Amino acid sequence: MAKKLSIVIPAYNEGRTIHQILDRIKDVDLIGGLDRELIIVNDFSTDNTEEAILKYQKANPNLPITYYKHEKNKGKGAALHTGIEKATGDIIVIQDADLEYDPQEYNILLQPILDDFADVVYGSRFMGGKPHRILFFWHSIGNKMLTAASNAFTNLNLTDMETCYKMWRSELVKSVNLKEQRFGFEPEVTAKVSRLPKVRIYEVGISYYGRTYEEGKKINWKDGVSAIYCILKYNIWSKK
Repeated sequence: MAKKLSIVIPAYNEGRTIHQILDRIKDVDLIGGLDRELIIVNDFSTDNTEEAILKYQKANPNLPITYYKHEKNKGKGAALHTGIEKATGDIIVIQDADLEYDPQEYNILLQPILDDFADVVYGSRFMGGKPHRILFFWHSIGNKMLTAASNAFTNLNLTDMETCYKMWRSELVKSVNLKEQRFGFEPEVTAKVSRLPKVRIYEVGISYYGRTYEEGKKINWKDGVSAIYCILKYNIWSKK
């Protein structure tokens, strides 16, 4: 029976808002009597991210926060590698440090795992009746194209491969040899997890409160090109 959820939070220049996402995580009542741990990985931010995290940690001693930092900027994927490696929970979920995803929806992702239907659950921004901020047309088209390309190789029918909200049984994701240090993490982990024997992958609908570039959104078209390359690489040329 699962006892603890590890929440892995990569952070890069999120000093202005990271306290808000930590407040939202703190307010979540997890189902199944699960404990939680927060693992924050600062990927060499150039703003006051570290100061904000340490201040929050000091002000909330009862919230189990473990803080790590990289000595140079390595990328989101590298921060996730560090967080996954350090996680001690039975289940691991990714949480971006911005405000685009709602931690109150952890329980939606947890339910299929706790009911022993699923080993992996993706939170889809493109299914269900949850609210979604209307923003970038070409981003949504690009996302659907990347998801379709990934599905063609993995033989999955995901609607949102690029979602932040990915949740795994801990021993499963820790068994995968992850290499991509930047936004290629998403297609790589999807390809490699899909090949695990008898893995059960589910998808649930979630809300999405997207940011504009002025509000701090970082992903761009170059990351889409990289994702295409990683879909081909980890499904054809480099499966291990």
